[in-house]
Amino acid sequence: MFATSFLPRFCRRAALIAGVGLTLLGSGCSDEGRGPVVVSVVGGRDDFAKPLQYLPDPGAKLILESTAQGLVAFDASGEILPALAQRWIVQDDGRSYIFRLRRAFWANGTRVTAPDVARILMSRIVSLRRLDPDGPLDAVQTVVPMTGEVIEIRMAAPRPFVLQMLAQPQMAVLSRDGGTGPYRRRAQGGALFLTPIDRSSGDDGGEDQPIPPWQTRVLRAERAALAIIRFRERDAALVLGGRFSDLPLLVPAGIDRDNVRIDPVQGLLGLGVTGSGKLLDDDAIRAAINMAIDRSQLPVLFPLGGWATSERIVPDQMDLGRPPTQPEWTAMPLDQRRAQAAASVTRWRADNGPPPPLRIALPKGPGATLLFGMLRRDLGAIGLPTQRVALTAEADLRLIDEVAAYDSALWYLGRVGCARKIHCSDQADIQLQAASLSSSAEERAARIAAAEALMVAHNGYIALGAPVRWSLVSTRLTGFLPSARARHPLNHLFRSTN
Repeated sequence: MFATSFLPRFCRRAALIAGVGLTLLGSGCSDEGRGPVVVSVVGGRDDFAKPLQYLPDPGAKLILESTAQGLVAFDASGEILPALAQRWIVQDDGRSYIFRLRRAFWANGTRVTAPDVARILMSRIVSLRRLDPDGPLDAVQTVVPMTGEVIEIRMAAPRPFVLQMLAQPQMAVLSRDGGTGPYRRRAQGGALFLTPIDRSSGDDGGEDQPIPPWQTRVLRAERAALAIIRFRERDAALVLGGRFSDLPLLVPAGIDRDNVRIDPVQGLLGLGVTGSGKLLDDDAIRAAINMAIDRSQLPVLFPLGGWATSERIVPDQMDLGRPPTQPEWTAMPLDQRRAQAAASVTRWRADNGPPPPLRIALPKGPGATLLFGMLRRDLGAIGLPTQRVALTAEADLRLIDEVAAYDSALWYLGRVGCARKIHCSDQADIQLQAASLSSSAEERAARIAAAEALMVAHNGYIALGAPVRWSLVSTRLTGFLPSARARHPLNHLFRSTN
């Protein structure tokens, strides 16, 4: 529990920002119907201080979308809506995206212009393509200002999902002094106060322009356990950024299930093979690791309605042009799979001696401890010892737990491909590069499908299921909706948004 003396000071500050008096009850200010909304996001303070560096952490995403929007953004349900761009058109059969900017101001009061935005966006696109070289932005030729308020993104070839990529936090329009809103940040103690920006002037309010208290957000990044207790004690109205690793904390904390919201996300939850050497360079050993895991135990460890396990990289057909590839062993009973996997380990041991422990990088949290226990049992059953290491440490298998940025097989394949330093198939990488150069949509789909089959056969990624994203939501927040992107903009928490 946090110090009780902190809340009155916190709430008094919120009242000063609002310019009105608030009646503060003993349980805190966030649950008062018209008071500031206190939000806890699971993470650390560096997520707020260096958000671009700490992506895709939930705190880094949240502070960027709150203070440094891109051309477009996601709404409360995960759909695209205008942000820095007030409108846009698509021309030349998808090769030209023209955006008209709304009136916006930097934190120092100067007007945002099209040349500013074009320069920043092109820099971000170049940086992003290093990690996602075959994604929707691979065909961007240039970003140019057409007037002081209009920019154009010119494409060498049409690409779907461009708008979804432009709504990602990596594409936030951010200067050295900050972004363009929809909030302006102000540090106070261990939290940030976020006040909405007047779009017409760039002003964040003052004595002459009092901000209604309910429009103020008080934002903290903290451990999941503390965030959960803060919510239970009604000292926060919203907890964001929950993942599988902290899910087991909810029941012993006594959280009402009606306050728990699960986002219907797709993406990757699994283990990327990030080590090398004789053991993991052996195709049969990587396949043995994949075969040995009993995914049927995951719903027992993490009982969530509608959550499903998976052995595939791509969850459904998307733009493959066919159903996704299933590993050859999926139809085999578990005991037969493990017998075949154990035989591969025995052969390797005969040639090379006892295998070294597999270092498995996992986050902190009781859910991750449960997952490691399952992996240690399953891999031990075929003769492979394991060792848990920190998520940032050198590792042989590293957890990947990310929500898909856009609904394409390319996102999944790119996230576990060569550019991300995952043990990869060179032939699959060649097919992905060829897909970017394809002269027709049919050829492009065929190349992507070929790459997907090769990557499944390579076993460089061990799929477990879909990511888990949960929030704790007060009944006060009438605008909160489940999001397929796990994005919950702070200016869409009420039906009457600010």
